[in-house]
Amino acid sequence: MAVDLQGLAKVLEASLDPTQNKQAELAILKEEKKPNFSLSLLHIVASDSYSGTARLASALYFKNHIKRNWTDEDGNHRLPQNGVTAIKQELIGLMISVPSNIQYQLGDAIGVIADSDFWERWDTLVDDLVSRLTPDNPRTNNGVLQVAHSIFKRWRHLYRSDPLFTEINHVLSKFGTPFLVLIESTDRSIDQSQTDKASLLQLFATLNLIVKLFYDLSVQELPPVFEDNIPAVTTLLHKYLMYDNELLETDDDGEAGPLEHVKAGIFEVLELWVRKYEDAFGGHVGQFIGSSWNLLTTVGPETKFDILVSKALQFLTAVTSITEHAQTFSEESILNQVVERVILPNMTLRDSDMELFEDEPIEFIRGDLEGSDSDTRRRAATDFLRQLMAKFESLVSTVVLRYVEHYMTDYSKDPSANWKSKDTAIYLYSSIAAKGTITTSQGVTNTNDFANVIDFFQKHIANDLVSDAGAEPLLQVDAIKYLYMFRSQITATQWQDAFPLLVKHLGSSNYVVYTYAAIALERTMALTTSTKQPVINRTSVKGLSAQLLQHLFNLIEKEAEPAKLQENEFLMRCIMRVLIAIREGVLPVVDTTIAHFQKIIQISCRNPSNPRFCYYLFEAVGALIRFAAPLQPDILETGLHGSFAGVLQNEAQEFVPYIFQLFAALLEANPSGTISEYYQSLIAPILNPELWTSKGNVPALVRLLSSIIPRGGASYIAQSNQIETILGIFHHLVSTKTNEIYGMELLESIVANFSLSSLRTYYVNILQTLLTRLQNSKTDTFALRFVRFYHFVSARDDKELGADFFISIAEQLQPGVFVPLYLNVILPDTQKILRPLDRKTAVISLTKTLTDSAAFAEKYKKGWAYTCEALLKLLENPPILAAADDTIAEQDPDDMSYGVGFTQLTTIKRPNRDQWPEITDVKMWVSDYLKAADRRHNGKITGFASERLSPEAAPVFAAYMH
Repeated sequence: MAVDLQGLAKVLEASLDPTQNKQAELAILKEEKKPNFSLSLLHIVASDSYSGTARLASALYFKNHIKRNWTDEDGNHRLPQNGVTAIKQELIGLMISVPSNIQYQLGDAIGVIADSDFWERWDTLVDDLVSRLTPDNPRTNNGVLQVAHSIFKRWRHLYRSDPLFTEINHVLSKFGTPFLVLIESTDRSIDQSQTDKASLLQLFATLNLIVKLFYDLSVQELPPVFEDNIPAVTTLLHKYLMYDNELLETDDDGEAGPLEHVKAGIFEVLELWVRKYEDAFGGHVGQFIGSSWNLLTTVGPETKFDILVSKALQFLTAVTSITEHAQTFSEESILNQVVERVILPNMTLRDSDMELFEDEPIEFIRGDLEGSDSDTRRRAATDFLRQLMAKFESLVSTVVLRYVEHYMTDYSKDPSANWKSKDTAIYLYSSIAAKGTITTSQGVTNTNDFANVIDFFQKHIANDLVSDAGAEPLLQVDAIKYLYMFRSQITATQWQDAFPLLVKHLGSSNYVVYTYAAIALERTMALTTSTKQPVINRTSVKGLSAQLLQHLFNLIEKEAEPAKLQENEFLMRCIMRVLIAIREGVLPVVDTTIAHFQKIIQISCRNPSNPRFCYYLFEAVGALIRFAAPLQPDILETGLHGSFAGVLQNEAQEFVPYIFQLFAALLEANPSGTISEYYQSLIAPILNPELWTSKGNVPALVRLLSSIIPRGGASYIAQSNQIETILGIFHHLVSTKTNEIYGMELLESIVANFSLSSLRTYYVNILQTLLTRLQNSKTDTFALRFVRFYHFVSARDDKELGADFFISIAEQLQPGVFVPLYLNVILPDTQKILRPLDRKTAVISLTKTLTDSAAFAEKYKKGWAYTCEALLKLLENPPILAAADDTIAEQDPDDMSYGVGFTQLTTIKRPNRDQWPEITDVKMWVSDYLKAADRRHNGKITGFASERLSPEAAPVFAAYMH
């Protein structure tokens, strides 16, 4: 059935409307199954007869459709080959003709296609792009350059490799010279269009893309075509760094214009070249130092220049990292000028900063936070100053401390009028007091010898932390931030006094103050000593926890609208940290805590809008389950089921993998419990194959199933005739590289918990699936998991399994197959097993094979010796099991591909399960087991050893026997 373009355009448009998007997405999914769906999307994008919204929605959906469906994990195209060819043929021309907002979406799609196909399966692309470049049509050129940037920007984040350089050389051989020719023609056109605003805007869009491509093409190595023309290239970059034309200025002081973007991009290229290619570029740096200095001392304070100022300062920071160039700033008189004319103007609060503080407080916080990726003037000025200090610590400290004293004196003359002077002084002092990298976990770990941070805190900061009446909110923020930055320098005793003050500031009416208090409290509660003990002891937190939690929940729940409720992830992160800190101390307030979580989940799942907030929300729920559920399982299960079920019913896709993990953690917290009717009713839906098509669901679903099965789920699944369904899921998972680990995890759970009688008829098929995978598309990971599975079965003689059982299944599958499998895969890969619990399983498996396998005793006599040698090798480096560690690892949701893949909750991370916890000393167990078996078999083990072992192995084995 053909796709109805008019109808598809309507539902695509509706998908951008929050009130209609759920129904629209379901309708689009139906259309997606029709042939040529992806081409239909492009036809809507291409046609002016559809609204701009429908065309944009179509481009968005096309991008996401391509991300999901272009290739499988082995790199094979999912779409029919004629569709693949047609898309490649249409995309470039389409990209050139559509508006810029649609270009960006199509550009992302082209980037995805290029990831798999460029350049071997799309070797005509660069020729196609080059053929479309023109000397005088900037609109066409912009489309071509946007496509090129979409493809080449991938190189920015790739590791150096031979295939990567083959690709780059392929591009440069075709694109390098035409690119330089285009630069020359664009430069000429700009010179000829000085008074033509419309043309200038088009040409500066071209120039902006040219500068981006300079970066893309240079990011791995300086191209020879650039190096050979470095004088001409640097002359051109310098020309546009100095260029000015009032026709390119924007009327809006808050919005950067084309000139600012081009100049900022040039500084990015210059910074890259200084850091990586100083040998080729170093001789040309001097002119840019002067230009950047002139720019920084003449540009205004308007926010539209922020990106430009930040990039210029970042360039100077890179220059200063090179000793030869740093000498430019080595005299006190020059440093005085640098601080006065560059550092201070960009560190001092502006009216626009105060407007942001008052009107968009969450954006102020995100930009101001240490470690933020925002390009703020203050951060860039701080980095420049720290780099200067790294080169000239004594001199910079002397100069800066003089300015700090000046500003503090100015503040003391009239504190209410001159409070901004104190803010500048604190920021300036903090900038030079901190040395080296400021870490997420510890804050500042190394300080300047010329700065006493505790003394400065006591003299100038502490009062703003203590005082209530009339304190300027921004100075309170400065005080809290100072504590947050230098938290590792403050002693545990001092923290006992400071911690309640931070708690008090949660009660502030000012958004930034209470949020910074939450940020500082969270990081302080996570702070540990060198022996991993918390700096703020658990008793101190527990005493304040009820007040803390209630206040934090109230701050979040002030807003009932989903987007506003989820706005402040820092508050939710603090709740998570309180629960981790107090652990079982949450029991007295467990009911109210559950009620708050129910409310927040219910509101958030209507429209998940802040991934970081949602991540910390579910980590916080995970912490509650981890510490309260083992002691009060019924209260937790009853209290949380409703809101979890609501997420599944509302199909809030972003939340579903979290909910599956939390359900699993609830089950694992009460291993002796029975399976409730609710969990029984959950089994059929989670076995639905549709649910397993989402990558993000798979790890969570496997964990959930693996938690349901031992709680009585195995017998329920068997009674419901669903064993074949669950084995079908195993087969589906294990057939792909992405999910092979989860397939094996599910299989081990099935084998460990289902009776042999219920699985007996399936074992041959299971083994056939595994061996087919080993033979046709073996990976190192899968081979190791297979060997682990073999040892798991071989060691479970208590479950009527064991080595002989495995052999019997293998021989049913194909007579004689076990010997080559054992000799070529199982034995060699056993030595590659690294994880202690897996090595322990292998030791138990091999020991039981030597003592209890009839096949190895009678049929595989050489195999008995090989097995013994493999066991002795493992015991040379016996598995040492780590002591239980209940530390919860730090994780940044920005590093976890939220919304794309699976995001693991660390508060309920599943511990590795030891199937034999009673065996604590592996070597002693082997010795005892061998001796007991030898007695049981009337000395046969000793006899086998003397007959079959080599002269080297025999005495080592004898030591275990005696």
